[in-house]
Amino acid sequence: MSLAPYIHAMGRGPGRARNLTRDEARDAMRAILAGEAAPEAVGALLMLMRYRGERPEEIAGFVEAMRDTLPEWQGPRPALDWPSYAAGRSRGLPWFLMAARLVAQAGHPVLIHGWNSHQGAAASVRDALPRLGIAEAGDIAGAARLLVRDGIAYLPLDAFAPGALRLLQLRAVLGLRSPVNTVLRVLNPGGASASVQGVFHPPYRELQADAAALLGQPAMTVLKGGGGEFERHPGKEIALYGLRGGAPWQESRPALCDETRRLASETPDPEELTRLWSGEGEDPFARDIVLGTAALALETLGVTDAAAVAEALWHKRDALVSI
Repeated sequence: MSLAPYIHAMGRGPGRARNLTRDEARDAMRAILAGEAAPEAVGALLMLMRYRGERPEEIAGFVEAMRDTLPEWQGPRPALDWPSYAAGRSRGLPWFLMAARLVAQAGHPVLIHGWNSHQGAAASVRDALPRLGIAEAGDIAGAARLLVRDGIAYLPLDAFAPGALRLLQLRAVLGLRSPVNTVLRVLNPGGASASVQGVFHPPYRELQADAAALLGQPAMTVLKGGGGEFERHPGKEIALYGLRGGAPWQESRPALCDETRRLASETPDPEELTRLWSGEGEDPFARDIVLGTAALALETLGVTDAAAVAEALWHKRDALVSI
C-alpha cells in the first residue's frame, strides 16, 4: 500500500493541506506495521504529522491499528495502565516505580510498559526493577501471569510490539520525536479501565486525554511529570488533565511541601531506591514524590481519600522480594 495519498493530503500547502481522518490514520499505520510502506514515506508521514500538529483522531487511528497486531490478553486485566516512555537526560531515579508498587499493594494490578532512551544509568527503569521487586515479562502472556502472581509487572516494548519499537527508534534517524511517542502512551495493551500518563511538553496533556476519550477510555490522569514520566513534583502546584467516567476532566493540586529542588539530583545513586523502600534511608522529598504520585494513581482508580490511603500503604509496604 502506498502512503502517497495521505502524504499528499497533509503536505499540499497553505490553505489546502489537512490532517488525516481516524480511518485514514488507521489504514496508514496498518500498512506501516505490515511492512507495506516505503521507509521514505513512513518518515515523511510522521514528520508531516509532527509539523502540522498531531490530532486526537490521528492518534486514535494509529492506536487501533497497533492494537490489532497485539496478542489477545489472557486472564484478568490490569486495573491500571502505567506507560513509561520518557527519554532524555533530565530524568533522575525512577521513584514512580515505588508508587506503582504501593498501588499494586492496595489490590489494584498495575501493568507498566515502556521503553526509555538517552538516559543516564541511574535513571534506567529496567535496571531499577529488581531493586523494587517488580518482575519483567517476556511477552504479553507472561505479563498476565505476573499480574496474577505479583499484582504488578513490567512489559518492555520490544517484548510485545517490536514493530512499534522500530518506529519509535526512528527518532535517531529523523532527529525529532514523532506521533509514535504519543501513541504508545495511549496504547494500553492490557485493556485497563484506568490509565496514568506523563508528558514532558504540556500541550500533549490535552492531546492524550482527547485521544483516549475517542478510544473509550473510562478513567485517565495526565500530568507534566519528571522527564515525561507519570511522577509528580511535590514542591509545585500541578495541573491535571484526563477523563473521569469517559468525560473530559481537569483539576489542579497544591504543592505538598516547600522544597523546590529538581526531581533529578546531580549525582543519583540507584541504591537510594532500595534504602528508601526498605527504611534504611530517609529522604522526605523523595518520599513525597512517591506518595504524591501514588495518591494521584489511586484517585484515577476511584479511591476516595487517596492521600491518606497512600500514606497508610507506605507504612505497611511489603518487604523487598528477590526477582
